[in-house]
Amino acid sequence: MTNANQRNSVQRAALIRLDSRDNVAVATEALPAGFSDGNLTVAMPVPAGHKVATQAVASGQSVFKYGQPIGVATRDIAVGDHVHSHNLADHHVVSDDLSRISPPAALAKITRTFDGFHRPDGRVGTRNYVMLLSTVNCSATVCHKVVARFTPERMKQWPGVDGVFAATHTTGCAMQYNGIKHQMLGRVLAGYVKHPNVGGVLVIGLGCEQTTSGYLAEHHGVVSLYSPGGDKLTRDNGVPMLTMQTEGGTRATIEKADKLLVEVLDRANQFTRSPADASKLTLAVECGGSDGYSGLTANPAVGVVSDRIVACGGTSVISETTELYGAEHLLVRRSRSSEVAQKLLDRIQWWKDHVAMYGGQIDNNPSVGNKAGGLTTITEKSLGAVSKSGSTAMEAVYEYAETITSPGLVVMDTPGFDPASVTGKVAGGANLVMFTTGRGSCFGCKPTPVIKVATNTPMYKTMAEDMDLDAGTVLDGEDLQAVGDRFFEWSLKVASGKKTASEELDVGDHEFIPWTVGPTL
Repeated sequence: MTNANQRNSVQRAALIRLDSRDNVAVATEALPAGFSDGNLTVAMPVPAGHKVATQAVASGQSVFKYGQPIGVATRDIAVGDHVHSHNLADHHVVSDDLSRISPPAALAKITRTFDGFHRPDGRVGTRNYVMLLSTVNCSATVCHKVVARFTPERMKQWPGVDGVFAATHTTGCAMQYNGIKHQMLGRVLAGYVKHPNVGGVLVIGLGCEQTTSGYLAEHHGVVSLYSPGGDKLTRDNGVPMLTMQTEGGTRATIEKADKLLVEVLDRANQFTRSPADASKLTLAVECGGSDGYSGLTANPAVGVVSDRIVACGGTSVISETTELYGAEHLLVRRSRSSEVAQKLLDRIQWWKDHVAMYGGQIDNNPSVGNKAGGLTTITEKSLGAVSKSGSTAMEAVYEYAETITSPGLVVMDTPGFDPASVTGKVAGGANLVMFTTGRGSCFGCKPTPVIKVATNTPMYKTMAEDMDLDAGTVLDGEDLQAVGDRFFEWSLKVASGKKTASEELDVGDHEFIPWTVGPTL
């Protein structure tokens, strides 16, 4: 059995204990009953990524992984036993003690560049997309029909544009005007309109919805450029908007949108890449389809990338509040101030109350797939997930889809559902995503490139077309910092235009999922 701090100098071990305080080790391969590594004999078959007891644990006592308690034994556990849902349950209590806040010292500054698209507002895009945005579900079909007209052959007229995509959704009406649900949707729509990876936008609505152009202008600063009945775009500041009821219905709107979109594309095509400081990068870190290796390999490797981005003066955004529960104390300790820490704790409490309204609990997690991959409790999952945040101070906590303005490590309040979580961070301004997965997610997100990082080499090879990077090499002894540095260099190449696996497969047209809270009226 090998300790994690010995991994840099050894060959692959079948069992790894991650911290000297742990009373479980993680199996790096499927182990049969009776397997022994010379230190520990496995009492029963143990799947890869699952836990084996290295010490006896009495019922009611804590099980430790990552040097932290991940739950309590629900029955006596003997040395060599498989530790999982049959004998382990979550037992996390959120503490409101802010006395141990101690933000780490700033990292030494580094200077790096990438080639990006410089926008008039000073932000820099890593891509140059044109977007059709529906203000309401009623105009979604029109948006998709317009996009379908811009075939790959036709798009050759605009070689500087990465593509045209439709951002459509299932709401936009039947909600309280400017209530919480309306505000959340408005933030998402405005965030995508203003996104640095979007070089041009055409907004299409029905005309009688709550999320009208007037609402977006008044409450979210999206100024309408196009007047109904006009034929040309007349100003550079503003967003062209069409309403189906004013234009005369479905077919008339499609024809008008086709003409307007040509003008939008002509303008977007004028943007070209040029060098930009890496401080202009806002990295969204995400995990989905996690397994028992996530907290050992891919997540801490992405944490290294997060630290490098912050050291460049950029921003790293971690989210999925329901999957920070159980590890929130680690971020609280690293908070810049007690006010920042309290905001995170307030969001945790909001989620507990919100879930309780529906008869649930915040620890109704991990998912079926997570458990099959070796994760037993939400605390265990969260302790592995939080390592994506690296080691720097937590500078701010943002509401869902709120515009991110703080450099450094920040938290955005999002659900754990990957499409909704990433949608919020992209709306906040993320121009690059690193997405770790152990089971094998096929996620993509226009307009922001998604770098998918496999936690283990077998899955990386099995799903080679969908994966960008293999963090499984950490299990074979590659130094974690070296892996993270290699991933950082890759991220700069992607920011400069290198296509990700999801982009090569043209994935990302259906992953725009705004999260909204409140009744449908």
